[in-house]
Amino acid sequence: MKSGFFAFLLLGLSFSIQLLGQTQTTLQGYVYSAKDQQPLVGATVSLAETSLGAVTDANGFFKIEKVPTQTYKVEARFVGFQPQVKFNVIVRSAGNAELIFQLEEIQDELGEVVVTASPFPSRIENPNSIQNLSREEIATYPGGNNDIAKVVQSLPGVSGSVGFRNDIIIRGGAPSENVYYLDGVEIPNINHFATQGSAGGPVGLLNVSFIEDVTLSTSSFSAKYDNALSGVLQFNQRNGNSRNRNLNFRLGASEAALTFEGPLVLPKEDEQAKTTFIISARRSYLQFLFKLIDLPFLPDYWDYQYKVDHKIDNKNEISLIGVGSIDDFSVNIPDDITEEQRATLDQIAIIKQWTSTLGFSWKHKMNNGFLRTTLSANVLNNDFVRYQDNINETGLLFSNNSRETEQKLRVEATKFLGDWSLSYGLNVQKSAYENTTFDNDNGLSFNSEIDFFKYGLFVQAAKAFFNNKLEASFGIRNDADSFTDNGFNNIAHLSPRLSLAYRLSEKITLNAATGRYFKIPPYTILGFQNNAGEFVNQDADYIQTDHYVLGLEYLPRLSTRFTIEGFYKRYSNYPVSIRDGVSLANLGGDFEVFGSENISSIGKGRAYGAEFLYQQKLNKRFYGILAYTLFWSEYTDLNDTGYRPALWDNRHLLTFTGGYKLNNNWELGIRNRFLGRAPFVHVDIEATEDSYPTIINDYDRLGNDRLRAYNSLDVRIDKKWNYSKWSLNLFIEVTNLLGSRLPQSPQYGLDLDDNGEVIMPRNLIEIPDTNNGSTIPTFGVVIDF
Repeated sequence: MKSGFFAFLLLGLSFSIQLLGQTQTTLQGYVYSAKDQQPLVGATVSLAETSLGAVTDANGFFKIEKVPTQTYKVEARFVGFQPQVKFNVIVRSAGNAELIFQLEEIQDELGEVVVTASPFPSRIENPNSIQNLSREEIATYPGGNNDIAKVVQSLPGVSGSVGFRNDIIIRGGAPSENVYYLDGVEIPNINHFATQGSAGGPVGLLNVSFIEDVTLSTSSFSAKYDNALSGVLQFNQRNGNSRNRNLNFRLGASEAALTFEGPLVLPKEDEQAKTTFIISARRSYLQFLFKLIDLPFLPDYWDYQYKVDHKIDNKNEISLIGVGSIDDFSVNIPDDITEEQRATLDQIAIIKQWTSTLGFSWKHKMNNGFLRTTLSANVLNNDFVRYQDNINETGLLFSNNSRETEQKLRVEATKFLGDWSLSYGLNVQKSAYENTTFDNDNGLSFNSEIDFFKYGLFVQAAKAFFNNKLEASFGIRNDADSFTDNGFNNIAHLSPRLSLAYRLSEKITLNAATGRYFKIPPYTILGFQNNAGEFVNQDADYIQTDHYVLGLEYLPRLSTRFTIEGFYKRYSNYPVSIRDGVSLANLGGDFEVFGSENISSIGKGRAYGAEFLYQQKLNKRFYGILAYTLFWSEYTDLNDTGYRPALWDNRHLLTFTGGYKLNNNWELGIRNRFLGRAPFVHVDIEATEDSYPTIINDYDRLGNDRLRAYNSLDVRIDKKWNYSKWSLNLFIEVTNLLGSRLPQSPQYGLDLDDNGEVIMPRNLIEIPDTNNGSTIPTFGVVIDF
């Protein structure tokens, strides 16, 4: 590892010697009114601590020329609006994304004092439990491999699986409790090899080159969002460059990506293209690396992403977005197979999966408001198979061949009526699920098909009182469907929510929120049948959770934020497995088909705790996030014998992520992550000896024992070079620098002889806990043209 590090330093030195003088380039973008999205003509945009700047034209467009390539703080100002500052804007000689400023109108008179808008997220309907990460914070995240699902784990209340998965677990809720939106289009999951019925997987499928920013809400959900119990992740994509065409190539630890963007038709000088595009494709090479180092499984994937934006006129804009993946998870026979590798080969599944989401959005600006209409369709095709002999694919144990399809219409209107803000709308969804399942261990074989509609209506109103010292928002939505027995009960799924924020001073805000949220059970539950062909889960209720949040925010300066929040989530109607007697809140974090079994909607749960956050935007070369969460996560079982800790009940989460800008475009990033001791499920040895390679868990002992705590340190070093028409970024990333061992429950396999053959009669043995705490150095390169 040391030799690789010094080689990287020498490479940087050699490139630095070649660089003569400092390259200059152009920085451009737009300034709009946040309220009505109209361009602000005559706004000034300047680079802090320089004399460089520009004034926007009739389209709100600005262009700053002869900008030296380095990192800046960029400020936009306009009379009657709050100034806005963007931190950590990295200017390269090529591949610079256009900057978009959204300025808020000044609501109260403060004499000569003009308060700059906070760079930290805050919305009147969502005053607490909201976090935001910029594109640069995502791209340089240590240990993240440009994977957004891993990056959000630096935020308070967010944990993830340890090891070969990146499930997003928010405030003790299961991975299946989150929803994801890409420019207002809902996408079912954001991972390759996704767990059907849940949302987790080992590798994210969104390309960071598209992302403008990511906003995470862990409570106080806007009424326009349905099916969210623990979190709403909103990915805002940038438009393609409206003046120039750019090409980006990125080679990371697991894949290579190519991104192309620009105007569809190149405009004339000083003109703006009406149609822009950005498109990418990524290819994994993990399967080649895993084959080279003789691992027993080979993950192979492709993904693509695109966005086309067309501005019809000043009041109408349409967008076409798409994202999809092709996944193939196969087995590999190592030359010198170990007991651990043999057990892995026996127990893993062979997965072939593809996903696709297509969305069309029309945004219409009205007087005192705007209207957004979105049509989308998404497909998940999953072929999940396990054999008695995975190598030769003989002795079928489990097979699930299924397809989920959804077509959705969303209409959202926002009106500004004096001091009031009013949002209202509807969503209509047509769902279809086809599933052919064979389950040898449980004696099941069925072929089901369901087709139904789901509906939702919402309204939300917000207003500031007492000279903007108090902000209040109230929302309500109702959901229904045409399949479940209780789907058209208009009262059962009524979900009100209320949020308040009181400004104690210019720097301190007290906020509180409460709300009720519902989620329809996944298709794997609704489409499950017994051998008689009956939909035994058609009586399943919507999962319900009630949130209570109280928090305090302190902004000592523009670039710094402290928050502390207490939260309590109470669950009811949670699905409980009839077969295993355990709440499904404990499942969905593994390679499985989640929820395809008989359930009862009798489960209860609770998750509660407190969070602390310190966030520092780039200031004096340093930026960082320090987050600590203390929480409990507990659910009841089939016999309702009381609350038991969930598998996600780590109790303690502590994460520090930060970076320091060095001279000559060097940057150092560090992430330290601590997870407390999580419960695990013991294996029923006697039952598993008969069923192996199917593992039978003893859920009666859930919570009796816990895994060891886990602490991991990741380090990343970046070096950027800028030339006349292209830029280069090389980085080295060292994951698990301290060599911490992954906490894992005992693993079992069959006793083998010296030739790797099973000893008869079969005897289940515990696999020795090998040193799985490897330190992994990787290199990466990003080139912009």
